[in-house]
Amino acid sequence: MHCWARPSRTNCPVSYVRYRSIQMIHFDGVSKQYPGGYEALRGLTFKLERGELAFLTGHSGAGKSTLLRLIPLLERPSRGQIVLNGIDIGRLSRRRIPYLRRRVGMIFQDHRLLHDRTVYDNVALPLVIAGVSHRDIGRRVRAALGKVALSHRESAYPVTLSGGEQQRVGIARAVVTRPPILLADEPTGNLDPELSQEIMGLFEAFNRVGVTVLIASHDLGLIRRLGHRYLSLADGKLVSDSGKGGLG
Repeated sequence: MHCWARPSRTNCPVSYVRYRSIQMIHFDGVSKQYPGGYEALRGLTFKLERGELAFLTGHSGAGKSTLLRLIPLLERPSRGQIVLNGIDIGRLSRRRIPYLRRRVGMIFQDHRLLHDRTVYDNVALPLVIAGVSHRDIGRRVRAALGKVALSHRESAYPVTLSGGEQQRVGIARAVVTRPPILLADEPTGNLDPELSQEIMGLFEAFNRVGVTVLIASHDLGLIRRLGHRYLSLADGKLVSDSGKGGLG
């Protein structure tokens, strides 16, 4: 049984994962409609296997960010079913949602760092919220910072960091709980091509150790150079899937 499916398991370790399905993410006929009638997503159906890395692409307003926000239940779909690692997350009660979110790392274009806290404190925050022991927090934070080559900046404040360094802090914060799923919303949107390639290399490194990664990006050139599967959205619809040679 998953930690997020049994909130009474208060001592469930952050690294606990029991895989139930080869499909880590499964959208089945998913739509999202907002008050006023605007439909951000329309009947999306696709699957990502465990350990897969894929991109979401499409014009601004195509639905990429909305799709990502549905996975950790930052928003709920209006119709359809979303299954994560064998669990229908639409059936999760409100009190179980925090357990789900500990299993999904989320990275934003604007970093969303706390500017009155150090790099160390920003990365530690998810572990503090989860009630991890002080000793384990130190070990895990330093391991996460090491993976993004920022061990030497743990005492710095975000305002003193470059844009690329701030994004790497956001990545370290997202992976510090060792989630099996990593989501990124335009993580290279404000970075130059060299830094963009560096950040994508970090995502590929996490993917090589089994993390399922889904990245929203409008940079088609970079996506095609990397050679991974990409799903294209237009007006809330899935219009192509390179992993399937189209939608047929």
